[in-house]
Amino acid sequence: MGNRPESRTVRPDKDAEMKILGISAFYHDSAAVLVVDGEIIAAAQEERFTRKKHDQNFPVNAVYYCLKEGGLAEKGVDSVVFYDKPVTKFSRILKTYFSMAPAGLPSFLSAVPVWAAGKLWTGYEIERTLNRLGVPGPKEVLFAEHHVSHAASAFYPSPFEHAAILTVDGVGEWATASIGKGAGSSVEILKEMPFPHSLGLLYSAFTYFCGFRVNFGEYKLMGLAPYGEPAYADLIKKELIDIKEDGSVWLNQKYFNYLGGLTMTNRRFAKLFGGPPRKPETEITKREMDMASSIQVITGEIILKMARCAKVLTGEKNLCLAGGVALNCVANGLLLREKIFDRLWIQPAAGDAGAALGCALYAAFARGEKRTCVPEDSMKGSRLGPGFSDADIEAYLRKNGYPCHLLPEKEWAPRIADLAAKQKVIGLVNGRMEFGPRALGGRSVIGDARSPKMQSLMNLKIKYRESFRPFAPSVLAEDAGKYFDLDAESPYMLLVAPVKGSIRRHAGTQHPQTLREWVNETRSEIPAVTHVDYSARIQTVDPVRDKKFYGIINEFKKLTGCSVIINTSFNVRGEPIVCSPEDAYTCFMRTEMDCLVLGSFLLLKEEQPAWQEDKKWREEFILD
Repeated sequence: MGNRPESRTVRPDKDAEMKILGISAFYHDSAAVLVVDGEIIAAAQEERFTRKKHDQNFPVNAVYYCLKEGGLAEKGVDSVVFYDKPVTKFSRILKTYFSMAPAGLPSFLSAVPVWAAGKLWTGYEIERTLNRLGVPGPKEVLFAEHHVSHAASAFYPSPFEHAAILTVDGVGEWATASIGKGAGSSVEILKEMPFPHSLGLLYSAFTYFCGFRVNFGEYKLMGLAPYGEPAYADLIKKELIDIKEDGSVWLNQKYFNYLGGLTMTNRRFAKLFGGPPRKPETEITKREMDMASSIQVITGEIILKMARCAKVLTGEKNLCLAGGVALNCVANGLLLREKIFDRLWIQPAAGDAGAALGCALYAAFARGEKRTCVPEDSMKGSRLGPGFSDADIEAYLRKNGYPCHLLPEKEWAPRIADLAAKQKVIGLVNGRMEFGPRALGGRSVIGDARSPKMQSLMNLKIKYRESFRPFAPSVLAEDAGKYFDLDAESPYMLLVAPVKGSIRRHAGTQHPQTLREWVNETRSEIPAVTHVDYSARIQTVDPVRDKKFYGIINEFKKLTGCSVIINTSFNVRGEPIVCSPEDAYTCFMRTEMDCLVLGSFLLLKEEQPAWQEDKKWREEFILD
């Protein structure tokens, strides 16, 4: 660890519970996590409470939730751990600006006041926030290195006693990727790749150039890639990047602007690719499709080389992954199929939110907690956020006069499955909220994967997002092999695999003229979740992680003979996944969803009162 504050460092009683709060903040996806005696008790991103997508502010609401969930709102915790080292990161930023002077002056002048006003005072912000919440101050405040936090988040919750660890993102303090090894209760970093050479920043540069927002739109670029061809891959290797055999990269900075500027790429980059960056919300052309395809191919090649290097360095049979690039499920699927390692385990909150978990676990096991492996993993299905009782939900519905139907336990799954089989689109609030960017059945919108119109319908009338974006299938774990070429579990929707040839329907040889026509082609018996390259981003559902969600799909199978449903996150474009019943009802009424399930209660759209759009989203969580 390191960079401790000068004050109060008291060793907790060895026999007492060890209560640790992990925090990430100030860049994107701020989050808080509570770990007690090495067990993950609660975890949530700040965006779910403030309703600001990718909220970067200090996670006061998430902190309060975690402490409340753990019964520690009045007692406090022993340690608070921050996910990186602000002073080290600030040193890197200053050195970078000085090396670019005077070119980086505008960026320097915009960045330094932000650091001086807050980021350099993270320890004090932690104590000030806890004081605001009326929580006793911690005995110590610690700071972990960024990639150590990612590595710990990947290994400690995994089902492996020992494993290789690979972390890849934009940049932490100085590292942009790392290879490590986990064994028992220890995590060790063996090799790092230094800034400014970064696979994550390279992918973000293409995200920016193709008209999507950096740190927000990388998954859109991944979804766009199958529509194009890797026509620029050789050009990228010739001009932009040198890929070493160990997977490390060297980026030609004459084409990039992120060192001292306010954009990711410069005019040389634009000239290389035939014109300026695509403006957001304008038509997507073949150039953007081919650029997306090209950088995805490059990403896969680099990840495979990094993995092979990790295999040689560690000699391990299993691999754990984290960091923002670990959310690239296409590259993950390629890694799985190459069988470099026997098994993969990917942290479901692989980005900076998950680093809040990693730093807390790192502190716990560094202090002597004994790690116990769980056969599935110790993430509890990543269902670590707020849950709402039927009593709370009923009170909310009665207070607002919203008509509803109480579903007895035996009727709950069959009724929902019947609605899905009848082509209804259903918003689902089921138990605790997911931690991480994927909806896994807790805050999901579900539908019939057999419907050829469902993808377009959900994109345009429910999600209000780009029509090319694919939806993910949720499939009974034991039936996954019937539909997909997948020989591993994928409980957190982080692996892409091909749809089985036996259920494919081959479209014409000529590509349609527009993206919308292309999307609406029927490519398999489950067309709503089959991407244009016959791939799917899969969630395998088992009764251990979520018995109720498993029950819905199992009942759907009984009705239709099909074990697959659509599962997409319960939100609309530009907004976070819903958290509370009020969030869910608002989203339900603002879209063309047919039904809403809140715990044991079913709401039908046609029975609801007319929606008044001047109704406001709820206030911040702690200010209710």
